[in-house]
Order: sequence, then structure tokens, then C-alpha cells
Amino acid sequence: MLVLGTATPGGGFPLYGDAFAEVVNAQDPTLGVQPRNTKGSGENVPLLEEGKLDIALVAGEFVNAALAKPDTRLRIISAIYATPGMFIVPADSPIRKIADLKGRAVVLGAQASGITLLGRNVLDFLGIEVQPIYLEKVADGPPMLADARAAALWGAGVGWPAFVAIAKAGGRFVVPDANEIRAILARNPGLQAVTLPAGSYPGQNAPLPSVGAWSYVLANEALQEETAYRLGRAIHKGEGAFAARLEQARQTTMANTLAAAPRRELIHPGVLRYLREAGIPGAR
Repeated sequence: MLVLGTATPGGGFPLYGDAFAEVVNAQDPTLGVQPRNTKGSGENVPLLEEGKLDIALVAGEFVNAALAKPDTRLRIISAIYATPGMFIVPADSPIRKIADLKGRAVVLGAQASGITLLGRNVLDFLGIEVQPIYLEKVADGPPMLADARAAALWGAGVGWPAFVAIAKAGGRFVVPDANEIRAILARNPGLQAVTLPAGSYPGQNAPLPSVGAWSYVLANEALQEETAYRLGRAIHKGEGAFAARLEQARQTTMANTLAAAPRRELIHPGVLRYLREAGIPGAR
């Protein structure tokens, strides 16, 4: 059995992790991937380092910091998806731009979440101070927007459950403008310009440019090479089924894993061996 660390209930990682486990186990039942709720990326990294998780989902902001350590023992199993970050507000909200949030109560998410860290960084880089609200569970966020305890809620990515619920009720998205995107990227080169495709959420009819980073399935380098090899093979063979099941999983491909990895040596040797044998372009 391989224990997969995800995040708090109601967020995107538990949704993704459940689907990931089902698809991988369908391709290779002997792997026995079992999702486990955690506090999110900020907890998953030390748990991986301590050998208390076999594999885990880790958001881009935490990935960048963890993999930048010269002595890191963490290794990439697969890229997950790129996560454009943004705020959502009620349909009748006067908020039109991020600067309008100054001084207001804003739900930023679970304390240890990578998405939360991305939101804090965006606000810091733009010099906008808000009254941050942190959650025990991401699912607690939408009711705070509905009853006006918060002016906005921060989140990221395609198919994020909290955004789906609010968008169905007519919520509007607020993203950085072109100048703000340039300013954020200048302050943090680990981020990328990422666009949320049109139609990703109910009523969202236009693409939304923002900033974000790739998230990954990570493992400790101590994970056996043969196990990592079989994981890479199962993910690759299950790409079609995964994409059909979950829209955000369309980016979970071995080709994207190679393209997104900061350095090839950060990919687990077992996965890299599979990529070479499978003839994935760029693996050799």
C-alpha cells in the first residue's frame, strides 16, 4: 500500500487524490494507492521528508522552496497541473480589482495549503493588506462569502470545489491585471503566467490570465526505484481515463512532467527509467 497525502476536506487536492488513486490502482492494483487527508502542502513536505508519507500532492509554492534546497531528498513522480490563482466575490459585490480588497476580510484558505501561500504572496507582492481568514477546512470558505463574513475568497486551478459552488450562485472572478502580473513575476521568478481557460467554471465565459505554478506528486528518494517505475507507468497508461474523469487532470501527463520539472535529476530515477523506455520525447 502507498499512502498518498492530499489536503483538508473540501479542497481540490482531496478531489484530485481520490481520482488519482482510482486511476492508478486500476492500471496496477498491486500499488494500492490510498489517499489520506492532511493539512495540505505545508504538512506534506515534512511528512515526506520524514518518511511518514509514501507520496503526496504538493502545490507549486511549496514545491519551489522544497526542491530548491541543495540537499533535498524529494523527487518528482508526476506533474499534476498548473494552478492560476484568483479571487471570487459575490455577484453583487462592488469589488472589481484586487486593490479594492484593501482592509477587507478575505478567506485565504487552510494555513498549510500551497494555494494559501500563493494568495499571501500575491497580496504581499502587490502591497495590498487585507484581513486574512484562515480555515481548518477549505469547505468552510463558501459560507463565509455567502453570509458576508468575508468580501472575497482566494483559490486556484480548474475544478476547485469551492469555486464551483460560488460560481453556480453567480460569483465573479477577480484576477491581477497585466501590470500586476508583470510586477508579481518580477518579484517571484518561481511563478509563471498561467491562464484559466474559458468555461472552467459556471458563467466564466472568457479566459482569465493570472499567475501560478505547477503542482506535483512528490516522493522521498528512498521510495524504491521499481515502485516509482510502476507508478510512472500506471500514470502514463491511465492518462486518458484520468482526463475523462477529471478536467484538471488533463495536464497530468508524463510529457508535462518532463517539461515542467525544474531539473531532470529531480525526477525520481524509477520514473525517469520508465520515461526513457516508453520513448517520451525529451527523456533521453
